Parts: sequence; C-alpha cells; structure tokens
Amino acid sequence: MQNYNSKFKSDLRDRCFKFSLDIIALADTLPNKRSAWIITDQLIRSATSVGANLVEARASSSRLEYKKFYEIALKSSNETKYWLGLLRDAHLADEKVINKLLEEITEISNMLAAGVIKLKQK
Repeated sequence: MQNYNSKFKSDLRDRCFKFSLDIIALADTLPNKRSAWIITDQLIRSATSVGANLVEARASSSRLEYKKFYEIALKSSNETKYWLGLLRDAHLADEKVINKLLEEITEISNMLAAGVIKLKQK
C-alpha cells in the first residue's frame, strides 16, 4: 500500500508540474491587453502554487503542517478554475484550450480533495 501511496503522490506532483508548464505556455499566447495581464498574473500564481505547495508538504515537520499544505494546494486549484473560467468567458483565450485545462485542474482538485479528506480522517 505504501508503494501505491508514494506513486500516487509522485504522479500528482508530476501532473501539477506539467499543468504549470501548460499554464505558462497559455499565458504566452494571450493578448497584450491590460485585462489579460492582470488575469494571467493571478492565473500563473494560483496554478503554480498548487504544485509548489505539494513540494512544500514533502518537507513538513508535522502531520498537521503536511495537511495544511494540501489544503492550500486545494484552495489554489479552486482559484485556478476561477481564473481559467474568467479568461474563457471574457473571450481572451481559445475556449477548447481553456476547457482542456479546466478538465485537468478539476481532476487535480478532486485528487487533492480526496487527499485532504483522508488526512482529516487520520
């Protein structure tokens, strides 16, 4: 079971890293408009925060601290959904690209939520 748990965490971190790269690539395609700059800045911050908090969790000194980093990652993933939806609905980015990213961050969010629930049960 521990092997599966370690692989799950590693896969989640890898997905978050790739997702961050995909968000950075998206940002480089957005229009050179003030509204896009502001949304993009927030999007990059929230999207990269998800994976960064998972990395921080690995170095936690306590179970409580570990759980807090997972909770922060979950909050950041939910914030990322907001910014992606705003980009899509403001017609600042290709809807298909945004929807694909929304699918991925939703899956990541679900994985994080399951992890937070499991950590709260222990």
